[in-house]
Amino acid sequence: MPVLMSRLILYVRDVGLLKSFYQTHFEFLVTEEIENEWAVMKAGGIEIAFHRVGAPYRGLPKHTNTSNAKMVFSVESGLSELRDKLLDAGVRMRELKRYDGFAQLMCDGEDPEGNVFQLSQAD
Repeated sequence: MPVLMSRLILYVRDVGLLKSFYQTHFEFLVTEEIENEWAVMKAGGIEIAFHRVGAPYRGLPKHTNTSNAKMVFSVESGLSELRDKLLDAGVRMRELKRYDGFAQLMCDGEDPEGNVFQLSQAD
């Protein structure tokens, strides 16, 4: 029996801020929402859900992200231009990079809560 990933849930402080970020910059559509508590967005073959963190965690410093997870999003073309557009909008982005033997151009960035994402474009 195959097991398929259908949804990734991120626990966040500001559901509305992240929903707006991914709508604005990646054009993800909202499929479910409970205002300020929960939002699900269609991100290609899976969904990304933003779940507001529990009350005990809301007062912690904002950028304590110690996760070793990275979301990877693919684009068919225009990665360099998308990166420039994100930089112009104030999004924290790293340099474009390649690895020998790997036919991908890629770059990493961070959403407003410090979650790391990678944009990848096949050669």
